[in-house]
Amino acid sequence: MRKTFVYRTALAVLALLLLLGAAVSVWWYAQYRNRLVNPHGSRPLLIVESARKLSDEYDVIVAGTDPEGIAAAVSAARNGLHVLLADGRNRTMLGGLTTEGGLNVLDLNFAPEQPKFLSTLRKPRFLNKGIFQEWYDRLEGNAFDTTTAANAFYEMVRDEPNIDLLMNVKEWKPIVARAGGRANVTGMELTKEDGSKAAIRSRAVIDATQDGDIYAAAGASYTFGREDIGDKKSLMASTLIFKMSGVTQAVWETMGKHADTGIDRMSIWGYKEAAEYKPSDPGKVRLRGLNIGRQNDGTILINAMQLFGVDPTDPASVREGLAVGKREAPRIAAFLKTRFPEFKDLEYAGTAAELYTRESRHLDGEYRLSLADVMENRTHWDDIAYGSYAVDIQSTSGGAAGTILMSPKQYGVPFRCLVPAVTDGLLVVGRSASFDTVPHGSARVVPLGMATGEAAGAAAKLAIERGISFAALSQSTEGIAELRQMLVKQGMDLTPYHIKTPAYMLHKQYKGLLVAAGMYLTSGGHSNDGWNLDGPTNVQRFVNNVRQVRDLHPDKFKGDFSRLLNGISEPAKLPLSLGEAASLLLRAVGGAGPSQDDALADLVSRGWVTKETLDTIGDPSHLTNGDVYMLIRDVAERGLGLAFRDGE
Repeated sequence: MRKTFVYRTALAVLALLLLLGAAVSVWWYAQYRNRLVNPHGSRPLLIVESARKLSDEYDVIVAGTDPEGIAAAVSAARNGLHVLLADGRNRTMLGGLTTEGGLNVLDLNFAPEQPKFLSTLRKPRFLNKGIFQEWYDRLEGNAFDTTTAANAFYEMVRDEPNIDLLMNVKEWKPIVARAGGRANVTGMELTKEDGSKAAIRSRAVIDATQDGDIYAAAGASYTFGREDIGDKKSLMASTLIFKMSGVTQAVWETMGKHADTGIDRMSIWGYKEAAEYKPSDPGKVRLRGLNIGRQNDGTILINAMQLFGVDPTDPASVREGLAVGKREAPRIAAFLKTRFPEFKDLEYAGTAAELYTRESRHLDGEYRLSLADVMENRTHWDDIAYGSYAVDIQSTSGGAAGTILMSPKQYGVPFRCLVPAVTDGLLVVGRSASFDTVPHGSARVVPLGMATGEAAGAAAKLAIERGISFAALSQSTEGIAELRQMLVKQGMDLTPYHIKTPAYMLHKQYKGLLVAAGMYLTSGGHSNDGWNLDGPTNVQRFVNNVRQVRDLHPDKFKGDFSRLLNGISEPAKLPLSLGEAASLLLRAVGGAGPSQDDALADLVSRGWVTKETLDTIGDPSHLTNGDVYMLIRDVAERGLGLAFRDGE
């Protein structure tokens, strides 16, 4: 009897397991089969309404309705502050770059540790979380419908009774009081849509404009573009995102089958051959590989057009850039239809309302994020956000090609990066905060910007409550500890992961690499394995390296570069010796120099090359890339007086 019971029980368990296995298999197959299907339909755009009546005074004014500004306003409001959120760009929806600008594919800050079991079917883990995560969870995915994004932003703002929203501000400027050599922002003067003016006082202002317009008007110090590395003429390219229609599910899946192209439910990336496009004006516009974001109405948004010579802080330049892009977009669409069979049935459907501008002002804050901070995955005592997106340097107006410089695991962004060094009453969030131009290639992305916005909103509450300035808060270990606790309580994750020291940091010539990377002499790529420090260099490559340094600092080089290689046959095949490198450096800097035999002694006697650098060189007759980077660092610092910031 007992054996029969055990037997029947075993059969029942086996049947249950088989049934469960079959159910899991069916579910798995359905998930796999539908992995590229967008189940979401189009929804109407919510009508954005401004507050009917404004107060004469607020706790906080947030200038800018991009994602960073919305995060700042929501954070401040949830902390009990009365907030005015103002838009100064004549927008019809909230979200700025991600909606009006059409940037519907996010550059994400992934956490170092991701789910491993069934990872393709589980949600990824992001750094920071908080208000960004709250918004992201309302979207279709890492690419999203712009109406979905705009409605989610508006609902988050509308649901906060402490926020007054004011759209279509025609003009604005900070109200600034000056005392003791410092400026103090005490509110903003606004010209409303109907032409009426209002001087609104506030206890704090948060600059969430893309280009730092408020802090610039308040007199805060900043650098522009790549000025901090010596390049005073270049900015990363702007982009006008354009739309094509007619994308059925069959077309979507066919597009994703193109060689060397990736696809998921909402985005496609690849089509490197798009760079073959012949622009109408190569000096102003160019096409690169395609980043494609799907919409719910059968259209796609394409991020690929590069516009050069656009100054985001000059309205006339922006208008001209927009006009150039609008003229070029239908030509590009026609090229795609001809060049790629997958596009033949699609139709051009217009452009975004705003340019996607990547770079302009960089605040001089109480601290500036350095390349070393990012490459070394540093944490700081006052971190209020973390980043991990690759250092993505786009092509520039100066003609430099774009590159992925390297990929950090996780680096901290100090609160001090939001605090202007000489201006009180003001915090700065987003891409124009206090980041050096090179690490800005990573820190400029929307998810990190929203984290800085959330931190700024909470910091306003804490500073007002304590009756202290933001500068004082930025120096208070106790105050920052409380700020971090506040952020964690409202849903942010500020736990730094333990990051293994990157292999390149353990190299004996890492100091040289850090300088070389900061001047774009080398890059590590997505996997950080492209530095090739121990690889052999040659005479031609060395001259190219020195010429690139000269291009950043032309006033430091008096030599005639057209004559540096005179008398040298096939320099690209000629190994570089230490003597040759020393001679070329002296000639590049001064126009004349001693023989190879005496050049190195000359550099050493001047103090331009250190014993530390010479000790890292293994074979003086065949220099490596790492050897060259160390020499360039020495001569640049000690001979030319250039300063390279390593952060703290």
